Formats: sequence, structure tokens, C-alpha cells
Amino acid sequence: MKLSDFKFNLPAELIAERPAHSRDESRLMVIHRDTGEIEHKMFKDVLDYFEDGDVMVVNNTKVFPARLYGTKEKTGAKIEVFLLRELNREARLWDVLVDPARKIRIGNKLYFGEDDNLVAEVIDNTTSRGRTLRFLFDGTYDEFKKTMESLGETPLPKLIKRPVEPEDRDRYQTVFAKREGAVAAPTAGMHFSRELVKRLEIKGITFTEVTLHAGLGNFRSVDVEDLSKHKMDSEEFLIEEKTAKVVNQAKEKRKNICAVGTTTMRALESSVSISGHLKPYEGWTNKFIYPPYDFSVASSMISNFHLPQSTLMMMVAGFAGFDLLMKAYKTAAKEKYKFFTYGDAMLIL
Repeated sequence: MKLSDFKFNLPAELIAERPAHSRDESRLMVIHRDTGEIEHKMFKDVLDYFEDGDVMVVNNTKVFPARLYGTKEKTGAKIEVFLLRELNREARLWDVLVDPARKIRIGNKLYFGEDDNLVAEVIDNTTSRGRTLRFLFDGTYDEFKKTMESLGETPLPKLIKRPVEPEDRDRYQTVFAKREGAVAAPTAGMHFSRELVKRLEIKGITFTEVTLHAGLGNFRSVDVEDLSKHKMDSEEFLIEEKTAKVVNQAKEKRKNICAVGTTTMRALESSVSISGHLKPYEGWTNKFIYPPYDFSVASSMISNFHLPQSTLMMMVAGFAGFDLLMKAYKTAAKEKYKFFTYGDAMLIL
């Protein structure tokens, strides 16, 4: 498939600026792969499509407040620092992006907070925009992390034009969030409220978790027409023994296994045996899924509506079938569904 196959017209007003008032009251489009039927529901109606013994696999990654604003020593220039990942806990080393990148050189110091209570020194240039920062901080690691959290801002994607608000700290996070490490939220999971999870569990649906720390690669554009030449950024993931066991037992009983989101799906497809069983794993994946692709684990999927020509849209097209997904996206635009991070959801059966 080619990049240009995934073009469609998405009016700017369909990109959600805010989440639905209640998590489970966003809209839900239900797509039936066997018949091609498309239904229009509310997200809480997802309850009607699952039965006792079915399994929902969710991503329990937790987004940290990754965007910091600092000033450069001497000049006082305002610099945005986006924390990508911690490289060395003891040395307080972080892999970051800086903006504007051209102003930052090795040896420069950056100051954060009203009292400049956090200082960082640039010690390496990793890419044109990327840098390695060493944070200079007197205090314990826990104190350092608390300071970082208090100064950091929820890393909403730049496509959301409004300023970050206090409620984003909670809403740009799923109710499953436990393991900190993501700079992008696993958005499909954001539609689940605690009440809906409880109702699904009462019906006999089992929730099991993987961890995949979503990175900025989710928002990186594809620059090659031939998709086989695109390289995904690597992301860290973990599948525990107990999750593999729950999923494999459900598979043997022919129960519905639902991957909640593209990050969950990538984790599942990155650790599969030849027989199609899920294996425990801890490591990294740069798996790029696009049509045609044979999925081994999940029999259904929940996803948001993604941007045109994004790798996320391509993965969902691999699962739904390209023609059916394009029909669904065109229907979504016509019916004024909301797209992107805070947008509406899709259930593919």
C-alpha cells in the first residue's frame, strides 16, 4: 500500500479540542467486518457487544507531565523542553527535544521554575532537535521527580490549539494508568469510566493489562510513499506472564479478545508464537502494522478516529480492512464524529 492511499479530507473543526463531558459518553461507531454494517452508538453501549468470558486487553501506561518551559542562561531566551525518556536515574540524564533547537548548544544551561529551582545542562546533541540534558538538583530522586511534576505540563499534542487546562492532567490519562513512562496517551482507553469497567466486569468480561510507553513517534508523519520503507520509532513494552495466560486461555475457548487501542495491538502483535499464542516479553518494539496484515491475537479492536496518513490509521485499516475503514472514516466525517486524541471511538468486530 502507498501513503497516498490513506488521504482523506478531514475538516479542522472535526479535530476534538476537548474530551466528552463524561468519559463513556463519547460517540461510538460500531463496524461489523463480516457484513460491512456500520452502527452509531454511545461508548457505554460497548457493553452490548461483549459476553461472559470475553477479554479486554488495555494499556496501563501512565503519561508524565513531559513539557517544561525554561530560560537560557545569559540571554533569557524562552526554551521549550519536551522530555522523551529517562536515560540514567542516578545521573539525572534525560533524552529531550528542545524548541527552538538552533539556540541550544552543548554546555548551555537552562533554568526552570520561578525561582530557577531546577537547572539543566546540555551535554550532548543526539539529533537536530534532540539533546541529552543533565538536571542539576540537590535532593533525593523523589524530590527531583516531584519538582519535575510540579513544573511539567500535560503534553497535549500541538494539534490541540487551546492552552492546557487543569482537567487535562486527569483526562489525558486512562483509568488504567499505573506505570509511568508515556509522553502520549493511549487514547482508546480514555473512553472507559470506572463505572463502565465495573459493569463490564459484572457481565463477566475480564480486563488484563499490557504496558507500552507511547512515544512521540505516534505523531510523526510518514515521509515515504512506499510504506515498506517507513521506520517506526521504538517503544518500550511489557507483557507479563499472567496477561499471556488470560489471553491464551480465552483464545483456546474461542472467546472475543478485544485490543483496546493501537498501542495495545502493537504490544500483542510484537510477542506472538508461531502458533498464534501470546508470549510474556519485556523489551522494545518498532513494529509497523499496515494492510495487508494477519493479526494473531485480537478478534476485535477499539480505536479512536486517527489523522489522515498516520501510522495509527494504517494499523486500524489492517484490522478493519482498507475499503471498510475508508468507508467508515468518510461516514464519520459526514456524521461529524470527532477525530484525534480527545475524539470519538470506533469498535471493530
